[in-house]
Amino acid sequence: MIIGIDDTDSRKGLCTTYLCAVLVDELKKRGYGEVSTPRLVRLNPCIPFKTRGNGAVSFEIRIANGKEEKVKEVVKARVSELSELREEETNPGVVFIDDNALNAISGKEREEQSESMLKNFYENAVREVLKIENAYAIISELHFDYFGLKNKRGIIGALAAVSFLALQKNNPNYYDFTYELMAYRRKESWGKSRFIEEASVWESDEATYPLVWDTVDVANNNIVFAPHSPCPVLFGIRGDSIDAIYKAYELIHAEPVERKMLFVTNQGTDFHLISPYRACGVVGQSPTKFGDAKEKLQDYHSYVLDGVVCSNPRTIEGGHVLFSIALSRKPAEKSIECIAYEPTKGFRDIIRELRVGDEITVFGSLKKKTINLEKVEIRKLNNAVERNPKCDKCGRTMKSAGRLQGYRCKHCGTYRADKDVVIVDRGMEEGLYEVPPVARRHISKPVIRMRMEGTNKKIHPSR
Repeated sequence: MIIGIDDTDSRKGLCTTYLCAVLVDELKKRGYGEVSTPRLVRLNPCIPFKTRGNGAVSFEIRIANGKEEKVKEVVKARVSELSELREEETNPGVVFIDDNALNAISGKEREEQSESMLKNFYENAVREVLKIENAYAIISELHFDYFGLKNKRGIIGALAAVSFLALQKNNPNYYDFTYELMAYRRKESWGKSRFIEEASVWESDEATYPLVWDTVDVANNNIVFAPHSPCPVLFGIRGDSIDAIYKAYELIHAEPVERKMLFVTNQGTDFHLISPYRACGVVGQSPTKFGDAKEKLQDYHSYVLDGVVCSNPRTIEGGHVLFSIALSRKPAEKSIECIAYEPTKGFRDIIRELRVGDEITVFGSLKKKTINLEKVEIRKLNNAVERNPKCDKCGRTMKSAGRLQGYRCKHCGTYRADKDVVIVDRGMEEGLYEVPPVARRHISKPVIRMRMEGTNKKIHPSR
């Protein structure tokens, strides 16, 4: 049986991953079956009614005969007991894919159809804005069992999480993935200041980077792997190597933990980004090319867009940096504004160096018709600068002779019709730049992972 859970936490407490860890440990202790490494699925990071990281969880349990209903009872009881039900925005949902449902979708034709439905739903849950009716339609079609509380909106994330695991079950490399080891606090410590020895965190980073990443923010001299909310999480260690993650864990000195749990996750993969060439269609349909179902850029979606800088960056109130690009492709918009918010810190210095004519690619989410930048790739710098011409006789810089009247040397009386074009050193390099870890979304890919994957792009890690 595969079990998915979502929307049990709130901004004031709990964490769906903690509930998952409690359940996995309890089911093992009761002897109900062998439990897989759970999955942590980050959904669309732009959803306005998310709690913190918009994460759902799932795991598979091989249940002893006759224990299916007991397992479901335990899951329902723990979700009902631990969820932040007093909070208005907490609406838990659970989806079960039991053995009967798994057997019912066997057979090549039926299996391919079911896989396509789960694939589309998972991908749309990460990139689109879904309604609970979308989830109910697939649950009904594939005969899945489910459970929910209040308005049951968590069923959307729960179905996405079981879909992710089901797709990985038959092909572990179906999607890019990483790992996170979560350490949880003892209950008497919840809501109190966390004790983590910072020097040990820096030591662990030194010993395990880049296989472990986003533990610290070197440029801003911060540790970034521990939340600031009153939730049960002490810290989470993310990376591409399980061995390196556990090595980092052993090097960190901190308060005693209640438990810890390793997750397979879609964090650090950039899977939320929609390219003009692979924009998702509506649920139940195959992905469409940009310009079909997705002719216009939409708020609450994240994009990869090519363009040319068409307004020089300017710093606005609050320290945010804003500029515009003319889009190279042809959605309905011809240009769009981009912003690097103040929390992106030194990343703004890169953005401030852009100028009209630079060819770039922007990565980020769209809100109020503005791209909130997560990365920028500078593909080609505009190194040509127009300057008033110099006099051939005396070498002095000529002055404008009037609007559209060329340039004249006041000393010699010589005349030039046009400005000189000079190639200058911009003092920056082309390549891929990213926001620092302190401002990075869970699902955004650190560019150091691209280097490890063997990209031929020039990358500039924030550290």
